[in-house]
Amino acid sequence: MEDDNKFSYFFLGLGLGVAVGLLFAPKSGTETRELLRSKADEGKEYLRRRSVELRDSASDVIERGKSNVSRSRDNLAAAVEAGRQAYRDAVSGPSAESPEGI
Repeated sequence: MEDDNKFSYFFLGLGLGVAVGLLFAPKSGTETRELLRSKADEGKEYLRRRSVELRDSASDVIERGKSNVSRSRDNLAAAVEAGRQAYRDAVSGPSAESPEGI
């Protein structure tokens, strides 16, 4: 988590540095503003695409998690039922089918 903050600050500083560099570049004010506007639009579009990708991957992870929980719940229920049946068999004594009853 701490590394994520470092990267965020790095990219924020990088973006600010580029913006300041563009402001002091030898272009006219109109050209510079247009360049900044186009770069900001590109950044917005990138963030939109990235958020959609992250939302989709999060949905996939949630679905896999639900599937794993369901499978584990089914396995646990089967194990509990097998334990109950084993207990019933042990309590009822040897059955006629088992060799012990002979």
